[in-house]
Amino acid sequence: MPAADAAPPGTAASIEGVAPGRALAAAAVAGAADGNAADGVTHFSTVAEVQRHLAAPPDDARPMVRWWWFGPAVVKPQLEREMLAMKQGGFGGFEIQPVYPMELDDPSRGIRNLPYLSPEFLDAVSFVNQKAHEHKLRVDMTLASGWPYGGPHVPVTEAASRMRVAPVDLPAGADSVALPSIGSGERLVAIFVGSGDARKFDATALKLAAPAQANGRAQFAPADGARVAVFYIASRTAQQVKRAALGAEGFVLDHLSRSAIDHHLDQVAEPLLRAFGDQPPYAVFSDSLEVYGTDWTDDFLAEFQRRRGYDLKPHLPVVYGGQGQDAGALRRDWALTQTELVNERYLTPVDDWARKHHTRFRSQTYGEPAVSLSSNRLVALPEGEGPQFRQFSFTRLATSAGHLYGRNVISAETWTWLNSPAFSATPLDMKVEADRMLLQGVNLFIGHGWPYTPPGVQEPGYAFYAAAVFNNHQPWWNVMPDVTSYLARTSYLLRQGEPANDVALLLPNDDAYAETRPAKVSLSAEMPHFVTPVLMEQILDAGHNVDFLDAEALRDSGKHYPLIVLPHTTRMAPDTLERLIRHVSAGGKLIAVGSKPSLAPGYADAAAVTAKVRKLSEQLFSMPGVQLVADDVALGAAIGKAVAPDFRAASQAAGLGFIRRKLADGDIYFIANTSNREIRTTATVAARRANAAWWNPHDGSVTPAQVVPSMGLVLAPYESRVLVLSDSVKATGTSPTAAPTIVTLADLSNDWQLSFPGAGGALEQPRGLAKLGSWADDAATRYYSGIGVYRKDVALDAAQLKGGRIKLDFGIGTPLESTPTVPSGMRAMLDSPIREAAVVYVNGQRAGAIWHPPYQLDVGALLKPGANRIEVQVANLSINLMAGQERPDYRLLSARYGQRFVPQDTHLITPRPSGMLGTVRLLSVTNP
Repeated sequence: MPAADAAPPGTAASIEGVAPGRALAAAAVAGAADGNAADGVTHFSTVAEVQRHLAAPPDDARPMVRWWWFGPAVVKPQLEREMLAMKQGGFGGFEIQPVYPMELDDPSRGIRNLPYLSPEFLDAVSFVNQKAHEHKLRVDMTLASGWPYGGPHVPVTEAASRMRVAPVDLPAGADSVALPSIGSGERLVAIFVGSGDARKFDATALKLAAPAQANGRAQFAPADGARVAVFYIASRTAQQVKRAALGAEGFVLDHLSRSAIDHHLDQVAEPLLRAFGDQPPYAVFSDSLEVYGTDWTDDFLAEFQRRRGYDLKPHLPVVYGGQGQDAGALRRDWALTQTELVNERYLTPVDDWARKHHTRFRSQTYGEPAVSLSSNRLVALPEGEGPQFRQFSFTRLATSAGHLYGRNVISAETWTWLNSPAFSATPLDMKVEADRMLLQGVNLFIGHGWPYTPPGVQEPGYAFYAAAVFNNHQPWWNVMPDVTSYLARTSYLLRQGEPANDVALLLPNDDAYAETRPAKVSLSAEMPHFVTPVLMEQILDAGHNVDFLDAEALRDSGKHYPLIVLPHTTRMAPDTLERLIRHVSAGGKLIAVGSKPSLAPGYADAAAVTAKVRKLSEQLFSMPGVQLVADDVALGAAIGKAVAPDFRAASQAAGLGFIRRKLADGDIYFIANTSNREIRTTATVAARRANAAWWNPHDGSVTPAQVVPSMGLVLAPYESRVLVLSDSVKATGTSPTAAPTIVTLADLSNDWQLSFPGAGGALEQPRGLAKLGSWADDAATRYYSGIGVYRKDVALDAAQLKGGRIKLDFGIGTPLESTPTVPSGMRAMLDSPIREAAVVYVNGQRAGAIWHPPYQLDVGALLKPGANRIEVQVANLSINLMAGQERPDYRLLSARYGQRFVPQDTHLITPRPSGMLGTVRLLSVTNP
């Protein structure tokens, strides 16, 4: 969930190093006879093995949904109905996420909010688990309600912690000052005195004091001038669990405290797991770390001394004031210590607990506190969030960690902020965001999400306050199996073989740590200042995909990249520089952007360490194969000199994305047009194999391709394709060598019959349409959400059916330059000629679904000489129905439970264009 509302520790760490932690997981076993890797997920190493499952991907690749239980006010019959609907729609399972109530208890309507962890709630969990196994659906369980972890079991002494700084004026001649009030869960850590006043003082000049304290006052020797006394108080953030279910309200726990984590596992996780009986969930889940304001824990000073080798207490004013030349080094040490603590006291214990209970820990490991990329090595299932393919993203942190540490399946919370408000998102919106996730290396989608809706609730049912809806209350549910088939097939393909990115970007964690500040200690928040959009674009447009890397992964993962990029790096440990020297000595290339490493990462012995850093840096940058470029814009050209492109388009590169997986005898390239315009170019690929084929990600069909020396590439807006190069498997047929010849057999744009089955009354009766247009423009159907059935007969003779393929074409859609009315998230910047999806029948047989460009279907096999009946079942959005209704009144709900949510962007709820809007043609397509 976005902030936007958004082996055990082992030996002690050295002064500059993090404890080695658990041993690296062994890489998944590829190419086993049964195709199953060590994690139980289908994983092959040869092209033939992968192709064998292309038409029907394994169930473990199917997307999942986050299943919101509001209240929770759930009943067993509806729970099972919704699970069966998920399966019918092509979803492979769900993550249970209990959240805030949507309604007050109402016995007359069967609404009863079950308190979190109550026997009734746990019985519902047990029931769902049993039925899910019967229906062969995966079950994941969130180890909390809402996020981050916390609840009523968290006493103030285990609540998320922070340092509170309280400056107090000490007037001239004064010999005492009132101590700040020390509340529950607080403790006075240190007192400093110096010149200045409570509004402005020089933190570097403050002196640690130990005044006598009596009767609520601190005693000081009088002085002639005015001074300031600054009190440093270990305090609590007071953050409450966000979006908590009934009975789950309370403090967010201290993620740097082992006792707080152990208490949570005992009070929350254990009862939840007992509800699963002898069938534990596939995984237990933690959402993104949004522990706002945390930067301390009770034993922080002692842990800091042990890890960094010096006492932090005298330096507190500099750390929390940010003044002086040492502030960056001190803050780096302070923030790094927090990463080590969250690794050892939160991630490792929860992962160990999950393994002990025969499940897996799935974690969104980014945010606050400051976890690192390599923190993901401590969890079984890394998860990302965010579709920012051409920028720094949380998703690429997770996928890169998976590539580095042998986690073959990397999931992503997907569609979190898709086309607000709720019920606005379309199947094309889903694909546009999903493709950007795939391009980053995601290969399991966790859809955000599926709102449980009690029986009898007015359509279109419940919606989460800030998310799209992907359940069977959407009219376009008729194409959901087609959408999920695409998602499953692409996920399956991007799990096979091994990741194959040639470029790694070494994240400047130490520089980012140095830039952190009190109450905002987050590597992922600071990193975009170093890894800028321009820098990412330079790498991608140079014909490469990219993994992130950090110093720990460089040390531990064993992964080799032909090229490593250092973005705006000044602080670096000597041992990291030594590894980079070994990388270049072994033939690797390196490019630094903007600066060379020149400073010790931290404070201890900084002068001596800095001297060593500069000596090693000069050695590194004197080596062949190492470049220093002045700025981000110069990076692309430098990459071109260093390594050959993996996939390079002759033009329109900014709209294209790709990712490659390497097999023993082939390569899989997923290629996507991420723009709303057609791309027409040529492209070259670095991999050289004997054979090439296009594998259709929508239906699994295979056709030959020609890629030597380059290939023509035509992609419709937002179209994606899969290119497979193979030494052993050759596709049948011949690949086209020139553009096809297209002839219009019939213009079908006029004279359709339209009806609305199930709408009631006259709407169910067919009516003639002289021309196509939006049914939302008609007062009778302005607020209609559902399916409109278009029928038309077309006569064809035998001559017209001979020759080429025959396609039913609905037009190209309209690119959008901007969407100022969509304030949150993303959407497809294209208005479809079909609003929003359709299933097509020809002579009573299903021809396929229309929900993404190109808006065409091959229908030749279903046509016959003479009369042909074409039926197009078009589904629109539920938002049209909502636009004709009053918004719910949550006044009484908020009075009872407090305002736990505010529905997002409700002022944008208006009817959207609906139906067939474009030119419809029957085309004959002949390839030379």
